[in-house]
Amino acid sequence: MDVQKTIGGSLQISTEVLAKIARLAALEIDGVAEVTTGGSQNVRGLLGRLQKPVNVVLEDGIATVTVHLTAVYGSKIMPLCEKVQENVKQTIQNMTGITVARVDVLVVGLAEPAAQA
Repeated sequence: MDVQKTIGGSLQISTEVLAKIARLAALEIDGVAEVTTGGSQNVRGLLGRLQKPVNVVLEDGIATVTVHLTAVYGSKIMPLCEKVQENVKQTIQNMTGITVARVDVLVVGLAEPAAQA
């Protein structure tokens, strides 16, 4: 947890809260279908489910974030990932004041585009 001294005591923000902010920020980007560890049916997939879709490590008040996501088929992956990185970093920094050193994005799957009605 990040601990900051305030006038009346201290403020703590858990890494779970930072992960939730990162997840929601990633989902704001067009082309992100979901934030997930992936769902393959093999042993690797079963082990992947034990892993969290967003991981946040805090060291000396500086965060490193890893986001696993599924992209919509047809999206340009590199620009999509760059937008996710920027939005996650800016959102965490704006909401919490915690510096984000890096955001790693792993595309773990592709989703079919939604049917147009």
